[in-house]
Amino acid sequence: MSFAPLLDAGPAILLHALAAMAAFALGLVQFAAPKGTLPHRTLGWIWVALMVAVAASSFWIHTIRLVGPWSPIHLLSIYTLAVLPLAVWAARRHRIAAHRRAMIMLFSGALVIAGLFTLLPGRIMHRVVFGS
Repeated sequence: MSFAPLLDAGPAILLHALAAMAAFALGLVQFAAPKGTLPHRTLGWIWVALMVAVAASSFWIHTIRLVGPWSPIHLLSIYTLAVLPLAVWAARRHRIAAHRRAMIMLFSGALVIAGLFTLLPGRIMHRVVFGS
């Protein structure tokens, strides 16, 4: 494992990857920790900020171009930026089932599934994890 390909990739990709890795780790903590507590809410706001960074930074990444500079993954970023405030709003309105469902969907779709696609051959994270 070498972070050299990631460090050589440019600031948008570096921010995107580091925020995604931090959000993944923090998401695991959130799933395991007690819910509704002050630490859960505090870490939740940090997770939301990390996810905004992940989604927003993707708009400066154009390594896969299918429609102009864009790819279908950018639709996931738009979805993420739309669902995050709805999930926070649900929690603030004590609609816990809706909050839980939205957060699990974001974690599994925007971090786990999208993250697995970054491990395909030819991608930067493939080189980070498996070498050249």
